[in-house]
Amino acid sequence: MNSLNQPLPTFDEVLLCTPQTTAEQVELFLRRCLIPCCGGEKIYTMLYADELSYDVSCRAEELFQHLQHYNSTYRLVILCNCEREHSYIPSVFSQYKVHMIPQRPLAEIQQYLQHHYRVSQPSSSAASVFKDNMCVGIVSSKRAGVGK
Repeated sequence: MNSLNQPLPTFDEVLLCTPQTTAEQVELFLRRCLIPCCGGEKIYTMLYADELSYDVSCRAEELFQHLQHYNSTYRLVILCNCEREHSYIPSVFSQYKVHMIPQRPLAEIQQYLQHHYRVSQPSSSAASVFKDNMCVGIVSSKRAGVGK
């Protein structure tokens, strides 16, 4: 958020982990992060890494230990649910743990994201469905099974 014109992360820089995330997906992601190339100063982020299965987590740790020696300047952020801090990945990387508190007010974060997710030239696209021609939207309900 320090630069309004800097683009948001691309699909190759973020891995959204679920219990169904495969070891191959994690391996491709870690290789992009840890093997030096001409990709520049990207910051790679694993979201909800605590949800990875035990087997995938073990393989991810082994690969990380092997590949980190090839690149001492990698930039990797692993975000986990604090309620699952005793799962495999948070435990393995616990020596690097940093508790994060947002440094900006919620309204400022929302404005920043609106800047990046607004469709510049409205057309008859899916963006017309969301408020203010946003190309991303969240639909939620407090009740399960209401068709959202």
